[in-house]
Amino acid sequence: MATYIAWLSELSAADVPSVGGKGANLGEMTRAGLPVPGGFVVTTAAFLAAVDAAGVRNELYDMFQRADADSPQGLAEASARMRALVQRAGVPADVRAAVAAAYAELGADVAVAVRSSATSEDAGATSFAGMHETYTNVVGTAALCERIVACWASAYGQRALAYRKAEGIGEEPTIAVVVQAMVDAARSGVMFTADPASGDREMIVIEAAFGLGEVVVGGQVEVDTYVLAKAGPTVRSARVGAKQFKIVRDARGHESKVSLGTDEAHRRVLADEELLQLARLGAQVEAHYGAPQDVEWAEAGGRFFLVQTRPITTLPASPREPAEAARGRALLHGLGASPGTASGKVRVLRSPDEGGRLEAGEVLVATMTSPDWVPTMRRAAAVVTDSGGMTCHAAIVSRELKIPAVVGAREATRVLRDGELVTVDGKRGQVLAGAKPERVEVVAPSAGEPPTSREALATRLYVNLALAERAAEAAALPVDGVGLLRAEFMILDALAGQHPRDLVARGGGREFVAAMTARLRQIALAFAPRPVIYRTYDFRSNEFRGLSGGERHEPREDNPMIGYRGCFRYIKDPALFDLELEAVAKVREESQNLHVMIPFVRTRWELERCLERLDKSPLGGDRGLLRWVMAEVPSVAFWIPEYARLGIHGVSIGSNDLTQLMLGVDRDSELCAELFDESDPAVVDAIARIIAAAHAHGLTSSLCGQAPSNRPEFAETLVRLGITSISVNVDAVHQTRATVAAAEKRLLLAAARSGMSEGSLSAGAQRG
Repeated sequence: MATYIAWLSELSAADVPSVGGKGANLGEMTRAGLPVPGGFVVTTAAFLAAVDAAGVRNELYDMFQRADADSPQGLAEASARMRALVQRAGVPADVRAAVAAAYAELGADVAVAVRSSATSEDAGATSFAGMHETYTNVVGTAALCERIVACWASAYGQRALAYRKAEGIGEEPTIAVVVQAMVDAARSGVMFTADPASGDREMIVIEAAFGLGEVVVGGQVEVDTYVLAKAGPTVRSARVGAKQFKIVRDARGHESKVSLGTDEAHRRVLADEELLQLARLGAQVEAHYGAPQDVEWAEAGGRFFLVQTRPITTLPASPREPAEAARGRALLHGLGASPGTASGKVRVLRSPDEGGRLEAGEVLVATMTSPDWVPTMRRAAAVVTDSGGMTCHAAIVSRELKIPAVVGAREATRVLRDGELVTVDGKRGQVLAGAKPERVEVVAPSAGEPPTSREALATRLYVNLALAERAAEAAALPVDGVGLLRAEFMILDALAGQHPRDLVARGGGREFVAAMTARLRQIALAFAPRPVIYRTYDFRSNEFRGLSGGERHEPREDNPMIGYRGCFRYIKDPALFDLELEAVAKVREESQNLHVMIPFVRTRWELERCLERLDKSPLGGDRGLLRWVMAEVPSVAFWIPEYARLGIHGVSIGSNDLTQLMLGVDRDSELCAELFDESDPAVVDAIARIIAAAHAHGLTSSLCGQAPSNRPEFAETLVRLGITSISVNVDAVHQTRATVAAAEKRLLLAAARSGMSEGSLSAGAQRG
């Protein structure tokens, strides 16, 4: 009688025909004493028994042989028919009984991972990366059998069929299924026991992220990348990625995405000692197989588990010496994921559905690729992606296709333009201008900055922004995000001079949302994962009455600076505010670094009404959304405790408006210009009170007025007052960084001297 179940502890490399490449590798590691989660394999015999019992085995093989990989439509139709046959076959009674018995041995209704294991998968020449199905958190026999059938059907998926045809694999598709106890990973990643980009066998490359590993292998976040020398081993370098979110398993076994705050997103995943521990495990795996390996790992409860290994299929025979690279201006930097250089015209694609636009020999530029991109990637001269690490789909497939690839370039889809001629250096992780010019001038990111501009600061430095077209330029600066994104300029730019309320009144609400969504997305993605604080519109009637249709929506006011503006507008006429919130919500579905700031808040009741409206909007259930208020009206210093109770996260001092209201000076008045002084002691006192109140009630404090941009000494005053962040104009970034760095050093020195003085007095008293 056929064996339908094989336990990992019984398996070895010799069992590939019955348990597939993944199952055999897990068995090998288990037998070698490596930390592998316990489990079993539903063998290929079970799969064949199912299709035999249903009488469809021969039909499946005939259809597979006739499938034409060069006809996308024909291949799709054939795949659909074959998968339907497998689904209808289901799990025969004897196979179901064997699966139920094995599952019971793992524990009562234990959560398991269910993973396809094809007989050609994870082999030395083929990887089938992402071609077959994997499911996590599967609970119960019925659900397990349903997922097993889904894994079987994936052997005849369109991507898998195309891959088999391209690789010349003509044997009957057979597939096993690995069932393992779930590891509730707090951290996860991959480890290469040789550098897959350079071929250096004396190096180990480890990629890591928080939570479950799908964010790593799927290229969903920018992972940490660590390089270690095998000798020792010793840690050579650590590149900390910007990890915007993690995926975790909740109490009910469901997976959920959890946004990470800025500090956690930029925190190292692995300490040096943990890296060394992983490296030693990697050395054991490589020694067991006698060849460099690509290993997936997970950590739970302080213990590391190895959940998969495969040979590195594209490693050069010997480490490659640095070739004479393409020489040109560096446009982008990322991770060198597949070695080599290639030149071509850029083709930016947003989805695989646009693949037909890419001509053979062009450079494919995408946010990230997935298996659906493979036909397009085959025509590309090189691949560049915004996100991903050394083990993402783009990296794996590019190495197999032997085309250069740079991943994790962050802003490739925004910086590069269709038709632009570039050279991709897949070893160095660079995208260079032009086609292999004779000389290269690699422009370092800090070129032209003052020597201190890259120093780490305790006070965060943000930038003020108004137009989406400046986003890439501003994002390249050494800033921590956008502290003030002005809605008014964006609206003017988006609507080409038409008053937005007039557009909405004429039924153009969807047009407004689309225009604002596009601009907000461009800025949010340019800065991701750094925060972007979007100040909702703050129209003043005198400025916006002149727009097309504005006379129908703007009142005539003698004192518009203290009139119908800011938060009060949203209460009286909420239509435009509601559309703004809708646009923000659409962008946050893709980039969760965009947050909201309410301007010109005078009283508690109007803020409360405004927040009620926000809670009813699509943003209402978004727990990751930060809600800020502008601190422009002096009353804010009194209301901060109440604002904190309403759920406000931060205050941003608008020093321009605060100064005019503290001193009674119209900031637009030329006659009174000499009276307008943001460093007036009364204004500074108000700022100090706001900062202190914010700190006392757990709110962050920022300042986004003009003063720090114009007066470096004002920035130093803010540092001494203990402000959390400062936001300045683009042209003031470098000078302000230098000023803040110097101020922080002086404060530290003063504190140290004070401590030394007190210590000397204490010692003297003791001697006396």
